[in-house]
Amino acid sequence: MLAKRTSKNQVTLPKAIVQRVGETDYYDVTVQDGKIVLTPVRLQQGDAVRAKLEALGITQDDVEDAIAWARKHA
Repeated sequence: MLAKRTSKNQVTLPKAIVQRVGETDYYDVTVQDGKIVLTPVRLQQGDAVRAKLEALGITQDDVEDAIAWARKHA
């Protein structure tokens, strides 16, 4: 499908494309082999993430320990 870039560097995504990937407001934009690639991103609310971490019993200390471990093993 064809999409036109405006003078303000905006592109309107064709409705058929959006319907195939699902509605989202954000896209991760990358360039691969000279092609612009848009990947839909579904952002979670911070409160929902914190609630999930709490339900799993993951504390701030656990997160900090995991980051420290990952940095040592990178």
